[in-house]
Amino acid sequence: MGMGTGMGMASGSAAEGEAVSGAQLIAESLKAQNIECMFGIVGIPVTEIAIAAQAVGIKYVGMRNEQAACYAASAVGYLTGRPGVCLVVSGPGFLHALGGMANATMNCWPLIVIGGSSDRNQETMGAFQEFPQVEAGRLYNKLSVRPSSLEVIPAIIEKAVRTSMYGRPGSCYIDIPGDFVNLQVNKSSVKYVECCLPPPVSKAECSAVSKAVTIIGLSKQPLLIIGKGAAYSHAENNIRKLVDLCGLPFLPTPMAKGVVPDNHPNCVAAARSTALQHADVIILLGARLNWILHFGLPPRFRQDVKVIQIDICAEELGNNVRPAAILLGDINAVTKQLLEEFGKRPLKYPSNTEWWKRLREKIMTNEERSKGLALQKSLPMNYYTVFHHIRELIPKDCILVSEGANTMDIGRTMLPNYYPRQRLDAGTFGTMGVGLGFAIAAAMIAKDRTPEKRVICIEGDSAFGFSGMEVETICRYNLPILIIVVNNNGIYTGLDADTWKEMSNFGDLATCVPPVSLLPNSHYEEIMSAFGGKGYFVKTPEELQNALKASLTDKQTPSLINVMIDPQSERKKQVCVCFPFFFCKLHVGKPLKSSGSIT
Repeated sequence: MGMGTGMGMASGSAAEGEAVSGAQLIAESLKAQNIECMFGIVGIPVTEIAIAAQAVGIKYVGMRNEQAACYAASAVGYLTGRPGVCLVVSGPGFLHALGGMANATMNCWPLIVIGGSSDRNQETMGAFQEFPQVEAGRLYNKLSVRPSSLEVIPAIIEKAVRTSMYGRPGSCYIDIPGDFVNLQVNKSSVKYVECCLPPPVSKAECSAVSKAVTIIGLSKQPLLIIGKGAAYSHAENNIRKLVDLCGLPFLPTPMAKGVVPDNHPNCVAAARSTALQHADVIILLGARLNWILHFGLPPRFRQDVKVIQIDICAEELGNNVRPAAILLGDINAVTKQLLEEFGKRPLKYPSNTEWWKRLREKIMTNEERSKGLALQKSLPMNYYTVFHHIRELIPKDCILVSEGANTMDIGRTMLPNYYPRQRLDAGTFGTMGVGLGFAIAAAMIAKDRTPEKRVICIEGDSAFGFSGMEVETICRYNLPILIIVVNNNGIYTGLDADTWKEMSNFGDLATCVPPVSLLPNSHYEEIMSAFGGKGYFVKTPEELQNALKASLTDKQTPSLINVMIDPQSERKKQVCVCFPFFFCKLHVGKPLKSSGSIT
């Protein structure tokens, strides 16, 4: 039935048969595709879609910003393997969600975004919030489409869900004209479709598997790198068997932590630089040679390193390096193939080799250094002290959400993960502002599956500011999320209160305060208290321990611990953290001369 006929059904459908509105069709179609959660901000023209979604049993979480809503929906896709849905209004609402679409596609997470748009009969007339959304969405999504009629909505939604999951996962956008939402059509004319099948599981060519095993067997300094693609593929059991069977040292990328537990004796994360720089063979399991792994190029890698690349996406194979072997397929399935091949010609990499000795020495040196920093008694606390106490008290099976600069980087090394898919961070796109959206998504999933599991969101103060109002969302839905803000009064580094006050004497703060600075000693915990949660402001290890114990004991109430640390705390001592011609506590009133980079 064409568009014109479909519109004609609006008045006569009740007499001819059961009628259904566009909003109902969208909701029923999403439900038919086993969609569980929808996040968004309602308004013209999508409010009725959210109401219809709730009517069919889809959980709707109203957020405070479309970016955070989109981040939450994408995290559902990663955690469950089936996309979450983000619902946004037209124009600005759609544009605010673009960050979440791009983040999902860059991270390879399935996501569906449904955006309202202008009524069809007002196109090109300057309609309310009119914007070329389908065209704009193509840059950020695997699929960007507008249904031609109500009758095809179920087929369009099935295609979007399927496209978001198949091959390399990513975001898909569906544009809904405003007049479609309340328009009605006879059910008998609708093209209903069944739930799409799970993604097909592909295996690598047998000859490629054999070649890879041969290369690994001849290596003297092998290294297995586990990427978040392996976590998404649920390959943890087979990868653990591979590590144990072959005795391979392994290095997880940030969100792959826990695929094999961080406390496994073969984990060499504490010797990351040494492992990357000196490995002669690297096996990439669902990891990309992008900026996170220094592109696989010297000087971070050996010039003659042999790379065995295992990925579900053919276009990824050969990026930045020429692999010695390429294995195209599902990470879990291909790992099983490797296990079967090693079963025919067993390999157990000796633990007494020079390679293992070198790695263990570096691990010991770095761990001792971190321990020394963690046990420093001076106040204000540094990052290592804060993370030491957090690590001692939080549950081993909690879901950790982490974002920020130093907060995320140091937290990755200090906070171990023991289970897969239980660490969410800024990811491939390095996106700040994802934290609270991710935490809300994780809590919603845990609520249904494992209600006893805690979600702990550890943020820098700058990162928290991107989406801080989502604290109200957390309290509104009574999600027992623990937020820990590691507060250094700035981005990377900040200023203490005395220095801030002294600098105000120089005149206009906008011309003399370093761009990395934030207001000293901000009481972010009061935001949580304002909405009915519990807030804690802590400055000492004892106060931090008490706040952590109280927050973890209360499993019903959201809480936020605002942890004040040394504004100049970093991973290692720096001579100066200033940008050229700005001020710091070491150089108040004295413009600095430098090459233009942080020293």
